[in-house]
Amino acid sequence: MSTHNVEDVYGLSPLQFGMLYHSLEDTSDTRPYMVQMTEEVEGPFDDALFGQAWQQLVDRHPILRSAFVWEGVSEPVQVVQRRAPVPFAVRDLRGLPDQEQRLDAFLAEDWERGFDLSRAPLVRVTVLRTAEERRYVVWSFHHILLDGWSVQILQKELFALYRSLLDRTPAALPPAAPYRRYIEWLNAQQGDGSADFWKKYLAGVTEPTDLHVDRETGDTGVGECEVVASPELFAQARDYARSQRITMNTLVQGLWSILLSRYSRRDEVLFGSTISGRSIALPGVDSMMGLFINTLPVRGRLTGDMEVAGWLRDLQDEQLEMRQWEYCHLVDVQKHSSIARGEPLFRSILVFENYPVVQKPSDFPEGLTRRLVNCVERTGYPLTLVVSAGRALEFRFVYDRSRFDAATIERMAGHLRTLLESVVAAPAARIAELNMLTERERQEILVDWNGVTGPYPDTATIHSLIEDRVTTDPDAIAITHGTEQWTYAQVNARANQLAHHLRDTGITPDTLIAVCLDRSPELIATLLGILKAGAAFVPLDPEYPTDRITYMVDDAQAPLIITSSNHTDRLPADTPRLLVDNDWPEGSIENPALLASPDDLAYTIYTSGSTGRPKGVALEHRGVVNYLHWCDQHYPVTEPRGIGTILYSSVTFDLTITALFLPLIQGTQLAIPELQPGQSAFDAAIDLILTDVPISFLKATPSHLEILAAHLTTRHATHHITTIVAGGENLTPT
Repeated sequence: MSTHNVEDVYGLSPLQFGMLYHSLEDTSDTRPYMVQMTEEVEGPFDDALFGQAWQQLVDRHPILRSAFVWEGVSEPVQVVQRRAPVPFAVRDLRGLPDQEQRLDAFLAEDWERGFDLSRAPLVRVTVLRTAEERRYVVWSFHHILLDGWSVQILQKELFALYRSLLDRTPAALPPAAPYRRYIEWLNAQQGDGSADFWKKYLAGVTEPTDLHVDRETGDTGVGECEVVASPELFAQARDYARSQRITMNTLVQGLWSILLSRYSRRDEVLFGSTISGRSIALPGVDSMMGLFINTLPVRGRLTGDMEVAGWLRDLQDEQLEMRQWEYCHLVDVQKHSSIARGEPLFRSILVFENYPVVQKPSDFPEGLTRRLVNCVERTGYPLTLVVSAGRALEFRFVYDRSRFDAATIERMAGHLRTLLESVVAAPAARIAELNMLTERERQEILVDWNGVTGPYPDTATIHSLIEDRVTTDPDAIAITHGTEQWTYAQVNARANQLAHHLRDTGITPDTLIAVCLDRSPELIATLLGILKAGAAFVPLDPEYPTDRITYMVDDAQAPLIITSSNHTDRLPADTPRLLVDNDWPEGSIENPALLASPDDLAYTIYTSGSTGRPKGVALEHRGVVNYLHWCDQHYPVTEPRGIGTILYSSVTFDLTITALFLPLIQGTQLAIPELQPGQSAFDAAIDLILTDVPISFLKATPSHLEILAAHLTTRHATHHITTIVAGGENLTPT
């Protein structure tokens, strides 16, 4: 770069800085922030004059003559060249075969060239002539120079200059305002108190929102998926936004927040939103050419009980408050979150295109028509949603093919459209009431996947099925705990004693009894006794903190906690207790008369509470019996009266229900490992598995199975488990 050709030097805007960083760090073939626009031009056209018009345009605007310097300086700067000849070429394809393939080959070649950010201009133009009055104009540039608003200004001025050359008259264009003015305005905003806003806005944010649908695909490049709403849906969306006093941008931000919330299973989500950056108090900013946009975080806080319209208005108010800080550097903004250094603030961005229409047909020479064929652009984020709401409502997903496959993005696009349909169809709806499933998915879930019918014991309850097994094999071993063994008859007798006692205290169907016990034979007898009494159980993990246990007991309105003396200090003092090690009832050991029906509650399990307070999920006998009947048919018994499964997971985990009851229904043993000091329950289960004892089934999370596989490998051992069921976590593709 010749110093004699330098006209000006100044700093970068926040997004320019980010684009420079991503462009320099990128090692993929995606060419982040490169833009390639292809237009079809028909009619009389002078290629030479068009090239001159481009050069005049570059001469007119300093930003188009800018290069970037980052080495040997304390901060990156942009250097405006006095003269920057535009790379302009014309290729004549007239009369040549395979014109479409030749055009595609050129576009790929042009894309592969990329740009050297240290050499101006970061623009090039190629005209490919395919017929006497038909051409394809391909102009490529780096996004670090221009935003979409500026592109509209550029095209209007370009054709004004082209017409003036055709007519041999001066172009009536106002003086160009240099981009430097914007940079100077930005520098004057330092120390403005924006830090307080971002600290409050990002308080509690510890990690970027994970979609849970991205994975290593083994593919490369960038994919695109476009969905266009029907004219009817577009009209309904505009009417809805107008009636609720929100912008279309707010509506789209709300839809994206809900979709991210559903995918990530979180009540708070964070994504990037690209803003115009032109609402600032800078005279003439609307007509300046350069990069004014900025990408800043949008934090969606939503729960299912929120009314959609009111929540959208609150979201819009937050965005309006943020506008006074819309020029802030994203790197500086992220410092006010608790996200670990090196992690991105967000993994998806939303770009809502709402550019002013500055061109009209009369701006073009007579007989000349233009049609945008394609616009390819890349961001530095794995997933970008570009939305435009001009002549039509269009959703364009641009995604990293190494992280997402086409089917996943197409499904996501369908979910977004369905959410929009759901919102506009029910203006008074709450967030939890919105449907996201497409018609095809609803057909699959509600009809196709439920098309197989078959008999199951629909008059049975969980405990009645176990009573049937007790009658058949009373002396068979039901539970083992270390060297301790309980027969089916012993388990049933202990459970009956508790059931009669609970009945005598006035327990009725659907009463929720809290249970806080370690994994033991007493735990199984307690759960079975509660069911026999006609009540339902609420499992509590003894490892839970006291305040969480208290919340769950209060929320369930449990009149009794069944526990042991070593856990009493963790329990709410004002709730009555029954201690299994001191107070086990000594009543009748006969089966009590059946009280609970298949439609009565069997148990309530509370969610983890990772997105807020734990929520109780209640299950009736009928559904659990149907499920256990299916398991009985599909988890074959390895060895009659042998080990059915191993109880190692928390009884509060829904995965554990199968382990608790299926072995007792199948007539096998429920093995409860006895823990050694400092040993985890799963480590104890592994020790049992490594003895190669036959086991009918094992339910485990993928992470637990990875641990088991590692132990089997290092010890050169094998297992003898007939059926392994993985669940509770995402599976890692291999």
